[in-house]
Amino acid sequence: MASLNKVFLLGNLTRAPELRYTPSGTAVADLRIAVNRNYMTQGGEKREETCFLTVVVWGKQAESCREYLDKGRQILVEGRLQTRDWEAKDGQKRTVTEVVADRVQFMDRPKAGAPAPVPAAEPFGEEMPGGGDDDVPF
Repeated sequence: MASLNKVFLLGNLTRAPELRYTPSGTAVADLRIAVNRNYMTQGGEKREETCFLTVVVWGKQAESCREYLDKGRQILVEGRLQTRDWEAKDGQKRTVTEVVADRVQFMDRPKAGAPAPVPAAEPFGEEMPGGGDDDVPF
């Protein structure tokens, strides 16, 4: 039986990309994007809902995202959904569904006179990255 796991998302970054490197030196960036959906209720009222998603970008493309993107920029993501499970430090099982990008296209240009983002890279340690027990690795 055939199957397909493909997503296209057009949204805005909610924060600057976070770039890290695996122990083997591979770049990985986390992008948080907001994707809006506009619709009309049965009563004729206009509504908007926002979905916040994590996009994981690997390799040279991850480095380019960190170099050229910042909060508020619009991007088009082509990728696939991936679900990961792990055990947090407190022993609780955690699950996350995220988008693994095949391609990230920058849709708008930064505003004139806006400062260029400062590259920031943190190497991965032996443990999964994150700041607390509830944090999602990567």
